[in-house]
Amino acid sequence: MRVIRVGTRKSQLARIQTDSVVAMLKALYPGLQFEIIAMSTTGDKILDTALSKIGEKSLFTKELEHALERNEVDLVVHSLKDLPTVLPPGFTIGAVCKRESPYDAVVFHPKFVGKTLETLPEKSVVGTSSLRRAAQLQRKFPHLEFKSIRGNLNTRLQKLDELQEFSAIILAAAGLQRMGWQNRVGQILHPEECMYAVGQGALGVEVRAKDQDILDLVGVLHDPETLLRCIAERSFLRHLEGGCSVPVAVHTAIKDGQLYLTGGVWSLNGAETMQDTMQTTIHVPVQHEDGPEDDPQLVGITAHNIPRQPQLAAENLGISLATLLLNKGAKNILDVARQLNEAH
Repeated sequence: MRVIRVGTRKSQLARIQTDSVVAMLKALYPGLQFEIIAMSTTGDKILDTALSKIGEKSLFTKELEHALERNEVDLVVHSLKDLPTVLPPGFTIGAVCKRESPYDAVVFHPKFVGKTLETLPEKSVVGTSSLRRAAQLQRKFPHLEFKSIRGNLNTRLQKLDELQEFSAIILAAAGLQRMGWQNRVGQILHPEECMYAVGQGALGVEVRAKDQDILDLVGVLHDPETLLRCIAERSFLRHLEGGCSVPVAVHTAIKDGQLYLTGGVWSLNGAETMQDTMQTTIHVPVQHEDGPEDDPQLVGITAHNIPRQPQLAAENLGISLATLLLNKGAKNILDVARQLNEAH
């Protein structure tokens, strides 16, 4: 029986996410065997520094990509938001799985259960490792203080519960759902309070770009609606040249054949912001319509089994919105945010 080797990070959440993808593949390919190979990444090892300070775009992916390159694994499961918009040569995202909630969630210290961010006492400290969350929430809730908190989900919840340092922490709702910890969610932050990270809530399966066999194998996992939303989001971020070290956030929706993309940039303290919304006509594809393909990859994603036209429309939407914001002066906000972040 053929064995497909699947790479993953060692954290409990990463394992749960990888197991869910392997379960889908097993159901589709009962004749194949799957072996999961777990490893630590740079991001898992450096826990005393804010992610935005490390300035490394592939914090949670590099070691896994090395294993892919050396043919030690055949595919790797990631949180899509951890994957840079430009992948190293030779790699591609062969599947974007159906997205869970892309929103952020607030988990409160036991003594503040029943509160919201708005009703927390003055000068309460909220933990987040994300500049994007801190910038938006500082603007919205000026009575709160935001402080970096690192570690996997288990570690961060432990720090919240056991140290008297944080009144609440902000985490991705999808991660809490996958861990079965919905009961810890005290508040869901909707886009008007806090727009989410590019790709948040979706899983991406990274493979070798020339490994057609594995590409075909995982390609069936593409969820068309999630794929198109994430292509637009990744295209927006790539064109802005944003990363972990600047606050950039998005919100997407598909409704009545239209793909809507809202994107924004913030100064580090949230005082300055620029955001806008654009839309494009999209027809969510059911099956492949053949057409010529020059470069199969769009923002690092290969989806042969999804029609090309809506994918290109989604990519162009991201570029158009980023161009609009850059023309309005977003570059200045981002440059200052990047310099301030590097200086602190």
